[in-house]
Amino acid sequence: MSSINLRKKLVELTLVKKQLTGVTARVGIVLDITGSMRSLYARGVVQEVVERILAVASKFDDNGSLDVWVYDTEFSRLPPVTERELGSYVFTHITNNDTIHKYGRNNEPPVMQDVIQKYTKEERDTTPVFIIFINDGGVVKPTRKVIMAASALPIFWQFVGIGDSDFEVLKQLDTMSGRLVDNASFIHLDRIEDVSDEELYDQLLNEFPQWLKAAKAKGIL
Repeated sequence: MSSINLRKKLVELTLVKKQLTGVTARVGIVLDITGSMRSLYARGVVQEVVERILAVASKFDDNGSLDVWVYDTEFSRLPPVTERELGSYVFTHITNNDTIHKYGRNNEPPVMQDVIQKYTKEERDTTPVFIIFINDGGVVKPTRKVIMAASALPIFWQFVGIGDSDFEVLKQLDTMSGRLVDNASFIHLDRIEDVSDEELYDQLLNEFPQWLKAAKAKGIL
């Protein structure tokens, strides 16, 4: 059995455990491509992350694809990942793509606003959106304002901190008051390449079920 099929089986088990079977969601991934991420792209860690997250998208999303953004000071919205070109996706569309701005500094709000634009204006429907946001530190403080303003939207933001940064801004997302619902979660996985698929999926999907309930109760979904 291929690795993607094995991972889909693990996601299925996690969905049962989290009482998420039968849930449909659009899934996207936002990838940090600031200077400190360079070695993770070069070593294939980011490619592996994309492969692991595609398994989540394939169980949630009817079309089985994963929407993709990359960002540093600028951002790019990329073609969705599918199983067909999975093995070469990061090389083809990111590291070997000269049109993408790479290895600069952090600026999260513009890419987040583009995520919101896609799902609430361009492709507006009632399906919940699950965004996995990979970052290795240095998140700018205005990110909190975007999350605050987005709390009435059908988008859940799962931030994943990798590496040994302090993640000061991301740690505050779970405790911010004044939101319609808690629409963001943060987990820290120092070396994501060493975390098992089972552990990764368990942590990624930990708060999404609570958000779904809260969003339905508030009429967001």
